[in-house]
Amino acid sequence: MVVSVDGNAGGGGDGSALPPPTSSPPQALIERLKDYGQEHVFALWDELSPQERLLLVNDIQSLDLSRTDRIIRCSLRSQGLPVAAIEPVPESCVSSVEERTMEERERWWKMGLKAISEGKLAVLLLSGGQGTRLGSSDPKGCFNIGLPSGKSLFQLQAERILCVQKLAAQAKNEAGSVTIHWYIMTSPFTDDTTRKFFESHKYFGLEADQVTFFQQGTRPCISKDGRYIMETPFKVAKSPDGNGGVYSALKSSRLLEDMATRGIKYVDCYGVDNALVRVADPTFLGYFIDKGVAAAAKVVRKAYPQEKVGVFVRRGKGGPLTVVEYSELDSSLASAINQQTGRLRFCWSNVCLHMFTLDFLSQVADGLEKDSIYHVAEKRIPFIHGHTVGLKLEQYVFDAFPYAPSTALFEVLREEEFAPVKNANGSNYDTPDSARLLVLRLHSRWVVAAGGFLTHSVPLYATGVEVSPLCSYAGENLESICRGRTFHAPCEIAF
Repeated sequence: MVVSVDGNAGGGGDGSALPPPTSSPPQALIERLKDYGQEHVFALWDELSPQERLLLVNDIQSLDLSRTDRIIRCSLRSQGLPVAAIEPVPESCVSSVEERTMEERERWWKMGLKAISEGKLAVLLLSGGQGTRLGSSDPKGCFNIGLPSGKSLFQLQAERILCVQKLAAQAKNEAGSVTIHWYIMTSPFTDDTTRKFFESHKYFGLEADQVTFFQQGTRPCISKDGRYIMETPFKVAKSPDGNGGVYSALKSSRLLEDMATRGIKYVDCYGVDNALVRVADPTFLGYFIDKGVAAAAKVVRKAYPQEKVGVFVRRGKGGPLTVVEYSELDSSLASAINQQTGRLRFCWSNVCLHMFTLDFLSQVADGLEKDSIYHVAEKRIPFIHGHTVGLKLEQYVFDAFPYAPSTALFEVLREEEFAPVKNANGSNYDTPDSARLLVLRLHSRWVVAAGGFLTHSVPLYATGVEVSPLCSYAGENLESICRGRTFHAPCEIAF
């Protein structure tokens, strides 16, 4: 087990300069590593070239050894500890679709557009992952799910921002445009490709200065006894610190201050791999403002007990709302039925669609940093001799919710707002094919509701049409385009 003897930063990481490595590792660095039980990183020093020795020393110096040691100890120690009993989310915390009135929806829509027109909303995209499970090394947002337009996930989301900006400007009834700032979190593995993708596509119609890229951090991969795994003889294996790394990344990059300077009050936070995500949703924002809470999440009803989704729960009697992953939920609880409603007791699925106040984001960044408890995931890790089984340390974006003084949940319909793109075609669920079909079916319903007609060439494969986000955000304003017209699917309806 790793043992820390004090709380001082060390091993580089504190900016101290060390002499260039010569025939033996720098003694000061060896001593710091010994403090944390990590001196094995120099085991192959004698076999390294001068350049490789320099790379190794620089790699170790880039780590904050003290903080990393604290994270390792706290995270490993928390494994297997009993957690507070969970309870279902109280109905008072949820705005369900069936209870929502048309008057409420319209009021929230107008409230949201007003706040957007006043520059109070920012959009925060979690986009640090690669499309490895999709068979691509590119960032997930670059992926084309096969829509008639051929648009990538990034383009679909950018055009939804453009649409909301236009709607907010129209609602404002004043000359001038509305700008929504888009903060995009990448990782060291996706940052360069993401930036170049946006540049090559001219930011999909957005202004370059309304898009800010920043990188999430990484954490060393460790063995089960807490020792760093070496990817090469001169490099520690590292992995991104999870989508929950967004909080510390926002703090360390001073982007929370940047948001405050811009007058931003609310932050819409979501994951990149959802083809139906309603970016900067005015209705959700209006609901959030109306409730006066610090945090909120869109949820969908769990489809069946064994569905592999995390669910919102109340941790302990009267405790905070938080998310329990499907792997952590006992099967008897997962199948438990609410006798009054006939539905699952734990039914509100987390789909990574969140809203936060800027003040709360600042508080949670400090809280998570102090707690230093990360989720531990057993994975195959690149190793000097190929691969080994080790542990990755990650935080999740929903780790913020236990810190919230108040949280509200907003139910949405899967078929309208949740089309995940996680697995390659041929898998049983959450594929580009399944996401494309969800998009085409929803947009076809919009067209028919607006008075249009559809014909199909390949009914089972491409059922429906695609409506450009530049035409309509959520099915509105399509009558003038669709009424009385027949569209031959598959196709894109655009201006």
